[in-house]
Amino acid sequence: MPIPFILHVIQEGWPEALPNPWHFIRAGSTIAAVAATKRYMEGAACTAEKDMHGRVVLMTGGTSGIGAITAYQLAQRGAQLVLLTRQPASDPFLVDYIEDLRERTNNNLIYAEQVDLCDLHSVRQFATRWIDNVPPRRLDMVILCAATMTPPGGKRTETPEGIETTWMVNYLANFHLLGILSPAIRAQPFDRDVRIILPTCSTYISSPPLDVPMDEKDWSPGRAYARSKLALMVFGQAYQKHLDSYNRPDKLPMNARVFLVDPGYTRTPGMRRWLTRGSLFGLFIYIILWLLAWLFLKSPFMGAQSILWATLEGSLVRDKGGKLVKECMEVDSARKDVNDEEVAKKLWEESDKLIEAAEKQSAMRRAREKEEQRKKGQKEEGTQGKKQQTQEKPKGNSKGRSKEEDEKAATAAEIEALIKTIAKNKEQKDGQKPKGGKNTKKSGKAASSS
Repeated sequence: MPIPFILHVIQEGWPEALPNPWHFIRAGSTIAAVAATKRYMEGAACTAEKDMHGRVVLMTGGTSGIGAITAYQLAQRGAQLVLLTRQPASDPFLVDYIEDLRERTNNNLIYAEQVDLCDLHSVRQFATRWIDNVPPRRLDMVILCAATMTPPGGKRTETPEGIETTWMVNYLANFHLLGILSPAIRAQPFDRDVRIILPTCSTYISSPPLDVPMDEKDWSPGRAYARSKLALMVFGQAYQKHLDSYNRPDKLPMNARVFLVDPGYTRTPGMRRWLTRGSLFGLFIYIILWLLAWLFLKSPFMGAQSILWATLEGSLVRDKGGKLVKECMEVDSARKDVNDEEVAKKLWEESDKLIEAAEKQSAMRRAREKEEQRKKGQKEEGTQGKKQQTQEKPKGNSKGRSKEEDEKAATAAEIEALIKTIAKNKEQKDGQKPKGGKNTKKSGKAASSS
C-alpha cells in the first residue's frame, strides 16, 4: 500500500483530496519550536535524592511560590519543617495550609512559628527562644525564601523602625536571624550536614555598589530589590567565613555550609505582582499575554529545582561552602564585590549599627505604648471606682456629699443626741430631789450627836 501511494505521488503529484503536507510541516515545526523553547526556559531538573527523615528545617516563605514547592518536596521526603510565617499559628489560612500539607505528604512533623520579618523584635524573640535550650536543639537546614518587592511605580515604604521595607525583609531580617542563630548552628555535631540556603536573583548584577548610599531621590523598586539581593550574597560569603573561623571544642572542621541559589525567573506571586504593576489593568494585560509568561518564565516547580539540588546534593559537602548554585550546578558570581572582604566588613558593621539603633527605638516605642496602656487602665479603674461610689450613695442625699462627709454628719448627730439624752436624764434626777433637804441633814447630825 505505501509503495503504490509513493509512486502515484511521484508520477502525478500529491492527491488533491488530501490536505497539503506543508501545513503539517509548518504546524509541526511551530509546535517543536515552542516545545524546545519551553524546555530550555524551564531549566535543569534536580536529580539528587536524600533521606530527610529526622532532619529539622527552618524555613521562611514556605507558604507561596517557590517556597511552597520546596516545603512540599522536603516534607514529602520526611523532613521536620518549622515554617516561619508572618501570621500567627492560629490563623485560619495557615491552619488549613498546614493540615493540607500534612495530608498530602503524610508527614505530621510540620509546624508554624510566627516571625514578622518587618519587625526586628519579632525576629529576636523567635531566635532567642530557639537557642535558649540545653542541650542545643537539632538544626539541619535553614532556607530563607521569603522576599518582597515593590511593583514598578510604587512608593517607597518603611517599617515602624524607619527601615526601607525591601532592605528589611530581603536582607536585614535574614542577617539578624542568622546572627542570633549562629551559636545553635555552630553547636551541631560534626557528623551532621548543616546547610544554609539563601535564594537570590540575577538582578543583583545591575545593583549599584553597596558603598554608595541610596537616598530617597535615588530609590526605585528595581534598584532597591537588586541592592538587597547583592547585600544578601555579600553577607552569605561573609557568614561562611564567620562559621569557618569558629574553633570547635572537639577541634574538628566546621560542618555548616552556606549556599547561594539563583532559581531563575519564575511565575511566582511576586513576579506576577511585578509584571502587573500591582494594578487591575496590569492584571488584565497579564491575562491576555499569559501564554508569553508561560513560555518564557519557569513554573514554581521548576524554579524550586535549584534550591532542592542545593539541599539534597551530596557532593556539595565535600568542599567548602559559599558557592553559587544555578540550574542545578555550581557557577561563578558575576560581580567581584560579592567576595570582597572590605565590602563585607563594612556591610556587617553598618548592619549591626542599624539593628542596634532600630531595636532601641523599637524598645522605647513599646515602653511608651505600655505606659500609655497602664495610664489608660488606671483611668478606667478610677472611672469605675467613682461609678461604684455613686451607686453606693444613700437615698435622699440631694446635696451631693461624699460618703465620708455623710459618715461624719451621722457621727455628729449621734454625739449630739447622746449629749441631749445625758442632759435630759440629769434634769430628771434634779427634779426628783425632796424639798428641805438641808434641814434633814441638820437633824440627822443632831440625832447622831445625841
